[in-house]
Amino acid sequence: MKKVVLMDCTLRDGANVVGKGFSAEITDMVLDGLTACRVPIIEFGNAGGIGAYEVAGFTAAETDETYLEIAKKYLDRGSELGMFLNAKRYREKNVTLAKESGLSFLRVGADAGDADIAVQAVKDIKSAGLKAFYSQMKAYLLTPEELAEEGKKLEDAGLDQITIMDSAGTMLPNQVAEYTKKLKEAVAIPVAFHCHNNLGLSAANAVAAYQNGIDILDCGLMGMARSAGNLATEICVAIMNRYDQMMETDLYQMLDFIEQRLQSAMAGYDYHNPVTPLDLTLGLSGCHSSFVKRFREISEEMDVNLFRLIVEVSKQDQKAPSEEMIRTIAAQIKGGA
Repeated sequence: MKKVVLMDCTLRDGANVVGKGFSAEITDMVLDGLTACRVPIIEFGNAGGIGAYEVAGFTAAETDETYLEIAKKYLDRGSELGMFLNAKRYREKNVTLAKESGLSFLRVGADAGDADIAVQAVKDIKSAGLKAFYSQMKAYLLTPEELAEEGKKLEDAGLDQITIMDSAGTMLPNQVAEYTKKLKEAVAIPVAFHCHNNLGLSAANAVAAYQNGIDILDCGLMGMARSAGNLATEICVAIMNRYDQMMETDLYQMLDFIEQRLQSAMAGYDYHNPVTPLDLTLGLSGCHSSFVKRFREISEEMDVNLFRLIVEVSKQDQKAPSEEMIRTIAAQIKGGA
């Protein structure tokens, strides 16, 4: 299988869980965490995209200028940073603002079947020297063949990347497979999949997309997004690690960031993380929860990352890891092995 790339949209779609946009403090914290973990592509800003504050009254958010100013310090960390742009709210001045602020891309969004209203925005984004991404929102409104035809039209307009967006979380894995295959056959540009979890199928749908040639998976930390949420970024990375994918992103640092900083920050908004870093690690490793107390005691005593320790020990013994084995591997981790 070819390489699958991670795209995180916590700070855009996830902003729906706090109204319309995260505070400046949380925005700064999440950009710090994501870039430190080497997440390749990051979409940030208010939930409605650049220009929504002015055009749609998204005043329960920071202004675009505030978000862009925060992002400046993270532009040189190796991640591509960009914003969403709703095609119905398109203003040319927002492309200029994005370019002047050092963004890598703008992702235009419109309902599947409405590509004609987005073609000019795509062309203007490309003319400005930015990458033009696109979200086929509510992708299921079209047949796989119709969606693929629309994708080809957008590619011909200069598009750099296109996203199949399951906006209501209604698609089944076999549908995801068919939509992915048809769109991949129609275009040469990278294809992404954005999965919502309303049927509890976001992870299964991501796997179906991966198995049928998807290039990018689009997620949000702790599953934060509109309605039932997205596939959690950390779960996506963990699942893809099982397929030897997304290894360039530091999963253990991401889990530490969530455990030590993000969960507590979101508790103030009454947002509960549905799958904690520890529980995710048990699923990744195959370690039974009955061993957690021993792992935790040794990780604290020897000052090694608990999540990595569980995974590394479980590679050798999932059934009954001894204290001696755990200590030996903890020492290897501490020594840089």
